[in-house]
Amino acid sequence: MKRVLKAVTLSIVAIVSFGCAQNYYNVPRETYEKKVRTLGVAPLFVDGDSDIKHPEKEALVSLIKDANRKNEKELVAQLRDTGVYFSVRLLDDDAGTLYSTLFSRRERRDDAGVIYNKHFFKAEEIRNIITKNNLDALLLVTVSGLTRKDKVYSSNFLSYLESDYNYLIMTAQILDADGNTLWEYPNFRQRALTFPMLFPLQYTDFDEAAANLNDQVEVRFKTIAGIGRALAKTEKSAVQGKGVSTIYSTAFEDMVSLLKPEMKWFGGGKKDTPKAETK
Repeated sequence: MKRVLKAVTLSIVAIVSFGCAQNYYNVPRETYEKKVRTLGVAPLFVDGDSDIKHPEKEALVSLIKDANRKNEKELVAQLRDTGVYFSVRLLDDDAGTLYSTLFSRRERRDDAGVIYNKHFFKAEEIRNIITKNNLDALLLVTVSGLTRKDKVYSSNFLSYLESDYNYLIMTAQILDADGNTLWEYPNFRQRALTFPMLFPLQYTDFDEAAANLNDQVEVRFKTIAGIGRALAKTEKSAVQGKGVSTIYSTAFEDMVSLLKPEMKWFGGGKKDTPKAETK
């Protein structure tokens, strides 16, 4: 009986410790939640000069811009549903023009084995946008291209090809008026570091190799039409009466999960926060 009680006690301690340790911000969570009551969301950006190797790059960038516009309201809706903010507002600026105004530089990063593109933005321009729109902070989300080495298996898992593959990725930052990064994605405060790719632009043609009895498996780019159909596959949206791209929804959910309030264990008091706008 004592062993059972000890095991239960240790489990409770572990659960409580895990719950208390979750802070995915670059500042204390309490500081962030007091500071950021009104969050601005910039229209989703696409970094067309990043490592996008598709042979029809211009058409692909245009396709991404269109998908961004169609799905960005879903991100706003998911952020409002967290209950963290008094107001979450999507800026009505043109995405391309705003990105050109704010963008400073990008870096390909490899942090703790997580490879991604980190974007840097002009602090003075960020301050102007936040001040102009009466915001506490601004969320910037960017879709860009990235090439990394991966091991891809055939459909029957009997063979694989390790090679360099080109992907679309989605990264994000929340900045304040002083240019401080309050939160970022990918997030390196997670216990298990993961960063799922938004969409693979290539595939390995195992079937073609098998049909021709060829040991050389080709890596091919997906067609623009095929990518468009994949991005257009929808599921139920948090925005009433609309559907959202399954690919975008999955990425948004992964990001927003790191911005939700801490779980309260054993009846912990819930903080009083102003009711978020729902328009």
